[in-house]
Amino acid sequence: MNICRLHGEELQKSQSNTFEDYFNRSEVTYRDGGEERTLSVLYLRHFEAALLELLPYEGDPLFAVNGRDIYLRDIVALVCLWKNPEYRQRRRVYIHDEGELRRYFAALDTEALEALVGEWAETGACRLPERAPQ
Repeated sequence: MNICRLHGEELQKSQSNTFEDYFNRSEVTYRDGGEERTLSVLYLRHFEAALLELLPYEGDPLFAVNGRDIYLRDIVALVCLWKNPEYRQRRRVYIHDEGELRRYFAALDTEALEALVGEWAETGACRLPERAPQ
């Protein structure tokens, strides 16, 4: 599986009576078996504070690659896809439980993650290993 695109965004209200501004969306676009797919992960923005406690980074942005800041929201979908290969069959995932999101980031090999994101930033693509390091 080859990663083509990583993207994260803080959602903004499209109407005054919505709660969109409480959420972040993270997307990973990849090629699998000759087909291009996108996984979109929607989660509550305040979950990021708990994730930052687990990770060895000073804050958000987490790190920079080729002059580009990499935010947590940019990599959430990548980590979810890496840790849960069943998500290859999905287009959208809504994570409403902080514990579920924390499990994806628990014992994350941040060096391997940075190497993947670095390769993607340099070449525009990277090969996602079949299994995430445990």
